[in-house]
Amino acid sequence: MTSRGSRLRALLERRSAMPVPGAANALTARIIEDEGFDAVYVTGAGIANTFLGVPDVGLTTLTEVASHVAAIRDVVDLPLIVDADTGFGNVVNTRRAVRLLEGCGADAIQLEDQTFPKRCGHFAGKSVIPLEEMVDKISAACAARTSPDVLLIARTDARAEYGIAEACMRANAYREAGADVLFVEAPQSDAEIAQIAEEIPGLVMLNIVEGGVTAAPSFERLQELGYAMTLYANHPLLATIAAVRGSLAHIRSGDRSPMPGAATWSERQRLVRRDWFEDFERKHSTADR
Repeated sequence: MTSRGSRLRALLERRSAMPVPGAANALTARIIEDEGFDAVYVTGAGIANTFLGVPDVGLTTLTEVASHVAAIRDVVDLPLIVDADTGFGNVVNTRRAVRLLEGCGADAIQLEDQTFPKRCGHFAGKSVIPLEEMVDKISAACAARTSPDVLLIARTDARAEYGIAEACMRANAYREAGADVLFVEAPQSDAEIAQIAEEIPGLVMLNIVEGGVTAAPSFERLQELGYAMTLYANHPLLATIAAVRGSLAHIRSGDRSPMPGAATWSERQRLVRRDWFEDFERKHSTADR
């Protein structure tokens, strides 16, 4: 059988700017799969926001992220791309992070070169570790994988601190260290988006953050440039916040009619596969034996 990692690599090698939405929990991942997407991005920022109720400033732990990955892996068959932040520490921590997340079901693991504690890629005040230190982390992460099908994504946040030329240089150094996919975070113009695609051989991805510093080029333009993946890490989360606010306003208004645009009871049960669990329980029931 073809592994999920192999499936993901084949999809990325099409260089079709494959859209990948982010999920911070298993239900969102189920919806992404149900809507026919090809992969799920397990978003670190989303886990921080939804699980802890805090900003993306390096407060989540490896075990918290791993538990989310395991829960998502249990209910979807799509390839999982997991945001592992900085590897949760130095090179030793990075090795453990890769091994644990792979064991929980990650098919691709993303590591970034920020100093710890990290910050959201679209926040001000970021800084990056020395190039040599990140190269060592990438090499150690590659060696830590037990399956060659697990992809390693290397992200650089150097654009904010040192400019786009430094960011491209770092991405290429990470590629030479063994990274499968390169990710330059937060380019600030269409020209920089084109420069990334031109100067970095191999598989390159782009992160589209609503309200962030990167403008959203057309899908056709990203395909033309040869991007492998377009990440929409927090779009479902933003939609969830708006929907919850709308439902609370509906309750507060005293209106007892059905909420406009809300999912139905049956839709909710279908998403969590209630029928499958009931069938399974009936098959294994001893009541009539």
